[in-house]
Amino acid sequence: MAKKRDKDKREKESDLPQFGGFKQLAGLKELKDKLEADKKAEEDARRKAIQAGQKPKPPPPAARKPEPILRSASAAEEELSFHRMMSGVTPLTTDKGRVPVTTEVRAPNPRLSVAEAKARATADTAAVLDHLHHLVDDAARFEVSDDGKRVEGRRTDVPPNFMRTLRRGLVPIDARLDLHGFTAEQARERLLDFLRQMRTRGERCVLVIHGKGEHTPGAGVLRGEIAAWLSQGRAREHVAAFATANGDDGGEGAVYVALRR
Repeated sequence: MAKKRDKDKREKESDLPQFGGFKQLAGLKELKDKLEADKKAEEDARRKAIQAGQKPKPPPPAARKPEPILRSASAAEEELSFHRMMSGVTPLTTDKGRVPVTTEVRAPNPRLSVAEAKARATADTAAVLDHLHHLVDDAARFEVSDDGKRVEGRRTDVPPNFMRTLRRGLVPIDARLDLHGFTAEQARERLLDFLRQMRTRGERCVLVIHGKGEHTPGAGVLRGEIAAWLSQGRAREHVAAFATANGDDGGEGAVYVALRR
């Protein structure tokens, strides 16, 4: 009776559709049975060949079957979900979303022309450089005196007796610079270039003519600025000492400038 129930159970299970792992196991069993049968047939053939005195044929190399590319259900579901999420997305076109590039140069102040803005920027840069040179220049400082008529100054490392020689006009003049007719900004730049060139050439003393301001407009401004330019501005790195010239060399309208070695 029990054998009959087991037989009925096996028949019912064989009638059920095979899914997933059950179907795969059934296929593996069939493959195993086939391999065992082929192996047994090869052994029987080899045995018969040996008994008949023939050289048995070597077994053919096993052909490697390409492994099938299996696609998991999760990968398929992920791809389907991706397509669902991107179904309403519109790709960007190449002519939208870009920032236009411009090469136009605009003045900082729209009321100023480009030339005026450039001139102002140059003046601001020069002022900043003057201040930086004043801060980072060497430890030697200038001693400056101005009584309203005569002006003089020297680095603290220049001997006082040299100032007496310079003040009397006893140091030979190697070159002259006349600043008549220039604005304050132009005069300062010309003075800086002149002192730099003369010092590079190895000159010792130069005469800078700035004017007294009595008959020449703007000369009084240069007279008031010349001491600051020589002792505080960018030109100070080239200057050892300076003093108002004697009457024969221009008097109160000029200064002797001794250059650093």
